[in-house]
This record gives sequence, structure tokens and C-alpha cells, in this order.
Amino acid sequence: MSAPEPPVTLPGARLLFSLDPGVSYLNHGSFGAVPIGVQRAQQRLRDEIESNPLRFFAQGLSDRVIHTRRHIASFLGADPELSALVPNATTAVSLVLNSVRLESADEVLLTDHSYGAVAMAARRRCRRAGATVRTVALPMPATDAELISRVRAALRPGRTKLLIIDQLSSATAMAFPVREIVAAAHEHEIPVLVDAAHVPGMLPVDVASIRADFWVGNLHKWAFAPRGTALLSVAAGWRRKIEPLVVSWDQDQGYPHAVESQGTVDYTPWLAAPAGLFTLRTLGWEEVRAHNAALAAYGQRVVGEALEVPVAELPQPAGPDISMRIVPLPAGLATTAPEAQELRQHIADKLAVETAVNAWGGRGLLRLSAQVYNRADEYDRFAERLPQLLHDYRA
Repeated sequence: MSAPEPPVTLPGARLLFSLDPGVSYLNHGSFGAVPIGVQRAQQRLRDEIESNPLRFFAQGLSDRVIHTRRHIASFLGADPELSALVPNATTAVSLVLNSVRLESADEVLLTDHSYGAVAMAARRRCRRAGATVRTVALPMPATDAELISRVRAALRPGRTKLLIIDQLSSATAMAFPVREIVAAAHEHEIPVLVDAAHVPGMLPVDVASIRADFWVGNLHKWAFAPRGTALLSVAAGWRRKIEPLVVSWDQDQGYPHAVESQGTVDYTPWLAAPAGLFTLRTLGWEEVRAHNAALAAYGQRVVGEALEVPVAELPQPAGPDISMRIVPLPAGLATTAPEAQELRQHIADKLAVETAVNAWGGRGLLRLSAQVYNRADEYDRFAERLPQLLHDYRA
């Protein structure tokens, strides 16, 4: 079966970015790419700081952070008074783990799709508390009903003190029915942290309706914010239990101020984030989502065909808006994290193509992202050259 037609390129979109024209950047999902206008907005904030640092930090900074938080929370359908700006999703995960009481008989439940740094943070927290981390294996692909059933069966009421579930997984680009999973866990009064690192800017979301105890999403991946911008939202019952990882002058004000106020931390990514949302809206968010999802599907198909992966074995996302797609690599390639990193770097060095390569379930997975600066011919060229590169790499 031939690849679907690629979407029409959004006029002028590529000119909004300062990416190296000599590199095909097919990995927006890892670190994003900041539009030039947002870069300039952040630089103006840096210039403002250096013109009078005392004035910037001592006069009105808190109000500006609050205003920004409200703007971002509104975009995500979250309660701004129950939300806090944080540097990234992994920081939020550590905040949550630090705030959940764990004892020796307790456990934190993950899935085998969980992000590596999240799993590491859970293991460290449990090790210090004498608790355990348990991982439930979930198939790929799977129906929503299968995912809900398997997670529900893995819960251990009385022992499971926290469930961490992805809304859209990083390594496997799978969407999870988080609203239903949260409801299943709450039947046993088990709190849930939803790791939605890839959701803001890619998927429409109403955080409040998910009813998770904790929800965190990065703005720097798909919402065009500077790196270092994420939003943590907590349920009302947890507000007084969230303790910042570092104590600063606003500690006595409690969440969210105690979390956001961190002395001389760089606040410019947060304050420039609304410029990223403005860029997204100017391009037309629905148009951006449709373009990116269609282009990712095109890239998956042409690369999959080049690697002779049957169409039935190309994982399909659960929703129409997902801008990351997976192509399984030939057996024996990138089966461990170090091997995946080595292959990713080899592809970058030899083909001038930035991709994501992950090891999952004993199989190497190539993850392709699509953003408005990408073109169909980048995936075509990659598909033409990748088979020979992999053949030589294995030789």
C-alpha cells in the first residue's frame, strides 16, 4: 500500500524557526524548537533583567508569574489556583513523589511505557522510603478497554500509594485513556499522577475534567515555549501537601507560590511562554495539529515501507491529532538504551537527520515527529538512505 498524500505545507512556517537548514530535524518531540519571535521575546526579558536586576526581581515579578500561570492554565483547562509553573515534567514528578507519603510496605505503580527519568525518580524515592516500584506491562498496540483492564488488575488497594500513567508516552507514542484510568484508581482511593509531557500544544486537553490528583505537561515541546516551561496541576486535596524541592522566601505562602518562587532561577522561559501560545494561535492551532499529524503519518509510512515493515506492524495512534509515529527497527538493532543512543547519533552524523531511537520491549523503535517546519521530502530522503545505513551499520 502506498503512503498517504502529505499535507500542504503551511505558508511561511519554516521561516519562523532558526533551525540549521543542513539538518532534517525530525525530532521535535525531544526538545522542541523555539520560534524566532519567542526567542526574541525571551531575550527582551533577559535584557530587562540585566538593565536593572533588583527592579526585575523585587518589583512585580510575582504578579507577572501569576498572570503567566493563569494564561497557560486557561489554555490547558486547568485551575490556575491549583497549578504551578515548574521547569519541566521531571521536576514535577519529583515534587509529587516528595509529597506522597511512602512506607516500607507501600509501592508506586508504573507502566513499561513510563519515561525513563520518571522511573528513575520513582525508584530513588522508593529506595529512600523502603518502598517498592512495580511495573505493569501493557501491549502495543492495545485498545482502551485492554489498557484500562490491565491497569485496573495491577492496582493493589492498600499498597499502591501512587499510580503514574502517561497521557501520551514518549518512547512508544501511545495515547492512554487517562480519564478512565484515573476513575478506576480512585475507586480504591489510589492517587494518580498523569505524565502529559507531550500533550500541551499537540492534543486538545481539559485538565480539570481528567480529575487526576496530579497532572503535568511541558510547554516547550509542542506549544512553542522556551525550554524550562511546564505546568503542574494538583487536586484541591493535595494543595497543602505539595512541598517545594528547595525552600525559598515564599515558603510560608504555600503552593503554588512556594514552588514557583525560587530566588534567582531563570523566569524568562515562563514569562515568554505566552508568546509561544500566540504563535500557535496565529498559525491556527487546528491547522497545525492537522498538518503535523498527517505529516507524521506520511513519514511513518514511507520510512516503514523502506524498511519493509508490514503496514499492519506500524503502530497506529489512538487519536487523529498525534504528531509522533513509531517505526519498528529490524530485529537486533537498538535493543538497549545505550545501543539506541549510539544508533541515533550514527544517523545524525551520517545522514544529517535528527530522530529519536528508543529501546522498548527488547526492540528498537524509531520515533518520527512532525512539526510545521518539516516537509514531506525530508522523510522521503530519509527513507531512501536509511536502509543502506542500517545495513552497513550491522555489518
